[in-house]
Amino acid sequence: MAGGMQVSYAQQQMYTMAQATNGLRQDLAPERLKQFEWVPGENAYTRTVNANGTAAWVKYTVPAGKGQAAADTLVTQAALSQQLAGKKQLRGLPAIRWINATTAWFSVGNTLYTGILQNGKMTFTVWCTLPEEAENITVNTSSRQIAYTVKNNLFLRNAEGKETAVTSDSNINIINGKSVHREEFGIDKGIFFSPQGDVLAFYRMDQQMVSDYPVIDWSVVPAHANIIKYPMAGGKSHEVTLGVYQPSTGKTVFLKTGGPADHYLTCVTWAPDQQSVYVALLNREQNHLWLNQYSAATGELMKTLFEETDSKYVHPSHPLTFVPGKPDQFIWFSDRDGYTHLYLYNTQGQLLKQLTKGNWVVNELQGFNSAANEMIVTTAKESPMEKHIYAVNLKSAAMRRLEQAAGWHDAQVSSNGAYILDTYSAKDVPGSASIISLNGKFRETLLTAADPLTHFKRPEIRQVTLKADDGTPLYGKLILPADFDSTRQYPVVVYLYNGPNVQLIRNTFPYSGNLWYEYMAQHGYIIFTMDGRGSANRGMAFEQATFRQLGTVEMNDQLQGVAYLKSLPYVNQQKMGVHGWSYGGFMTTSLMLRHPGVFQAAVAGGPVIDWSMYEIMYTERYMDTPQENPEGYAASNLLTQTGNLKGNLMLIHGTNDDVVVWQHSINFLRACVDNGVQVDYFVYPGHLHNVLGKDRVHLMQKITDYFDRNLK
Repeated sequence: MAGGMQVSYAQQQMYTMAQATNGLRQDLAPERLKQFEWVPGENAYTRTVNANGTAAWVKYTVPAGKGQAAADTLVTQAALSQQLAGKKQLRGLPAIRWINATTAWFSVGNTLYTGILQNGKMTFTVWCTLPEEAENITVNTSSRQIAYTVKNNLFLRNAEGKETAVTSDSNINIINGKSVHREEFGIDKGIFFSPQGDVLAFYRMDQQMVSDYPVIDWSVVPAHANIIKYPMAGGKSHEVTLGVYQPSTGKTVFLKTGGPADHYLTCVTWAPDQQSVYVALLNREQNHLWLNQYSAATGELMKTLFEETDSKYVHPSHPLTFVPGKPDQFIWFSDRDGYTHLYLYNTQGQLLKQLTKGNWVVNELQGFNSAANEMIVTTAKESPMEKHIYAVNLKSAAMRRLEQAAGWHDAQVSSNGAYILDTYSAKDVPGSASIISLNGKFRETLLTAADPLTHFKRPEIRQVTLKADDGTPLYGKLILPADFDSTRQYPVVVYLYNGPNVQLIRNTFPYSGNLWYEYMAQHGYIIFTMDGRGSANRGMAFEQATFRQLGTVEMNDQLQGVAYLKSLPYVNQQKMGVHGWSYGGFMTTSLMLRHPGVFQAAVAGGPVIDWSMYEIMYTERYMDTPQENPEGYAASNLLTQTGNLKGNLMLIHGTNDDVVVWQHSINFLRACVDNGVQVDYFVYPGHLHNVLGKDRVHLMQKITDYFDRNLK
């Protein structure tokens, strides 16, 4: 009996605001595997473990055979510190990456170290030290060449240590070797080594024609204006080309992509034989794509393999993936049938087979098992709220699921595809990691994470399914106060995002999705959150429902959520609040102005106020240009609607936001003043689009206090 009382008492713990804000990244984070990596060419993996008070990099063989050690400690943090001869004081074991089965590397700052495996132990020495200003450091494990950028130029260090300036542009607005198109279209890098690592392709972006935009550094006196280039919808866009640098000749050839200079170059992929480069050209209107093949030697167009068009937009976001052992076949991601699926092509541009099909999306292509002629993918086949791992036969397209537990799964595939690491979490599973053989004969659980929230006073969470006005199912969660009493009435805060490429409602741990929601529930609030049309993982019709009218269909869906909340007897309809950030900030402000009186209090963070002031690549995909769609831009422009405000609205913005620039909310304040409308406002000096780190605790306390003042 005493033990039961003790557990009951322990479970009454309340979150601090710091725990509610950053706890899942700090003291309340479930245990995870650290630095897991498959060893190239072997059925073995390495990961970092803590043993005897020190971190160690340990190798495990799968499955461990007779006479094999269960694990081999390759290097410890203490041993590594000795090897570095005191040159670097290690605060932890750095992320060590394999080059091949006997060689590995890591970096500390801009110094790179390489290690050799001998007699079961790794010995590391300095590989090289790159310039202090080096960024975008890219190591090719085949050739041991290293590419990097310094300011706006690209440099290459070969295996012998010779360093070469690949570019030497003196104009700071011509940028080489960095990601382009504001990292839309799945672009996250600007350096592309060839398969053998001896030739280098790279993006070159000319943004001289793009409007200057000042981002003010307030940390110095007098304040300093950092001038960036920000391409706003309907305005001048940057111009991108792709260069191919041949170290043997020291020459660069630029692909002759032709066409309008402001088109988009995406899905950059080397051919396995290194003779050509594939690029998906997307027109600025984003409704027509050409998959082209170019000669790496001359830059000439060799052929267009196929084209894709869509009445609204084509959204490429994955490079080609060549089938191992078949250099004339590749996998292509496409939304052409309404859902993201995989298609097998040959290099003549002939469609060989649609490999996946159904009213669900493929999330990732993770690897291949050549022996079984299968690829390993993750999909939303069971539910948009879950992600599962499948093997798909490249000949028959037959699919088989490789795990059975409900939840959100990720896969890492061994080099030969015989094994995968399956990591997942779910409503009641803080974290799990297992090795699975694709033949189904081996499974080993590496980690079952304990529940770090077990002693906290946690709310009941109910899954909710509503219907949009066209009958489309909408998935949400209702989080009830921790001491819920159905005979009482409670204030409600609706948290939303509801923009493209984001999904809030998933079967993951914690099921609430956010400990701040649980903090609010501990303090007497109901929290409601729902993914309306326009959000991710539901197919193109669901996403494109908002095309050319951002902030209309989504609001209708969120108002279905409001109607549901008002139908609940324990909801206080006079005490309803709404909060969101970025697109969610736009939605929050839109609801307050376009549907005044529904919510009594709102907090909008980093909000888009006028879509004509947001970046070209994103905005024109979903809205076309202001010149083509004046009605859509006018309807969503919140500067003209401040006079409608009822209730309490606070806007929050980071002063150095270079995504949704500060001028959005500054202009909104001007419109409020012009219309005699009172609004609350707060800024975070020096912060970018999101307020992160310790200052985020301050942010969430401010938001909480605002709701407490206006809803309690």
